[in-house]
Amino acid sequence: MFGTPTSLIWLTLGAFAIGTEGFMIAGLLPALARDLNVGLAPAGHLVTAFSLAYAIGAPIIAVLTARLERRRLLAVAMSGFAFANLLAALAPDYATLLTARLLLALSAASFMPAASGYAAALGGPERRGRALSMVTNGLSLAIVAGVPLGVLVGEGFGWRANFFVVAGLAALSLLGILAGLPRQPAGTTASPGGRLALAKRRDVLLVLATSVLTVAATFTIYTYLGVFLADVAGVGPQGLALVLLVFGLASAAGTRLGGDAADRWGARPTVIVGGGLALLAYLVLSLGPGLGPTSAMPVLLPAILLWGLASWGLMTAQQARLVALAPALAPVSLSLNSSAIYLGSATGAAAGALIVADGVAEHLGWVAAGFALSALLPLLADEGTRWVEVDAFGEDGGGRGRRSALRNG
Repeated sequence: MFGTPTSLIWLTLGAFAIGTEGFMIAGLLPALARDLNVGLAPAGHLVTAFSLAYAIGAPIIAVLTARLERRRLLAVAMSGFAFANLLAALAPDYATLLTARLLLALSAASFMPAASGYAAALGGPERRGRALSMVTNGLSLAIVAGVPLGVLVGEGFGWRANFFVVAGLAALSLLGILAGLPRQPAGTTASPGGRLALAKRRDVLLVLATSVLTVAATFTIYTYLGVFLADVAGVGPQGLALVLLVFGLASAAGTRLGGDAADRWGARPTVIVGGGLALLAYLVLSLGPGLGPTSAMPVLLPAILLWGLASWGLMTAQQARLVALAPALAPVSLSLNSSAIYLGSATGAAAGALIVADGVAEHLGWVAAGFALSALLPLLADEGTRWVEVDAFGEDGGGRGRRSALRNG
């Protein structure tokens, strides 16, 4: 039975806290560097360390916690996240803050896949996409509200105040999880061989490849959106804040629409449509530099709206695709997707850095379009092939490992 929306709000709040902390850090780097007496490059390593710890930790943690009852796992993860924010807020030096960021990453890597798996199981096959979108909505809402508010709080009260605020949000989410979520058993536990087989499955790898390339396209521009808009359209800080608000609102709407579309028309068609629309948005952004500063924004703003709508809606459908491929191993497959997302964000940011370093920020749209086009190729490679799960991964009641095979449908 699908749980009430209220029962999933606490997971949305937890995702909002995690998204706010993750996205706001980039805007705090100059203040962090000055206060801790380090350069901008070491301060930037706080972002790199978080991404790598999350990408590597998510699948490992999913394996280690596979037998834990789901509500307990969510509570432990959110407790660790709240504590790590307090540690960051009180950090006396760079090493302590780096340690806090690593703990934040591992806590987030424990919470997000488990929250998505919990929501998917609670929603059932009929409303799986909608349930997943409620969790993902927390991340998109972080872009809408958390990031702009984080900048304002940092400017008014210092960067440490942001970590105190996020710790409070995490504590509220923890209380809601303990009081408002029903217990959920761990479900079928995969054998080590079954887990390895899942990671090697061609259909799973194709879905993950789409996730990596889609997120790489997004972060190629998003990481340097301020530089891009300043060079192309002469947009200043206040204009950038408005653009980020528009992007965040579009992302939130896309998350919900993507879940609904996956339930109604299927996850794969939703990804194809979303990928095509995102590619169109990047191509329009690429044409902006030729319009001149005066005429660029009326063209770029609708493209940015479409970009946020399509890219976030696509990622919700991607989660639904993975869950459908191996429902019993949803926490493992979703943790792999989380790693793919962070690998994609690192790839996109690195690619964007190379473009910006060459002084040609106006070319960011073309690079993003290349990633977006590449993201559609795994979908085309899978066309005409229907993968049917013959047997479920896992162990039977007697502890004997069961074999899973795939065949063309």
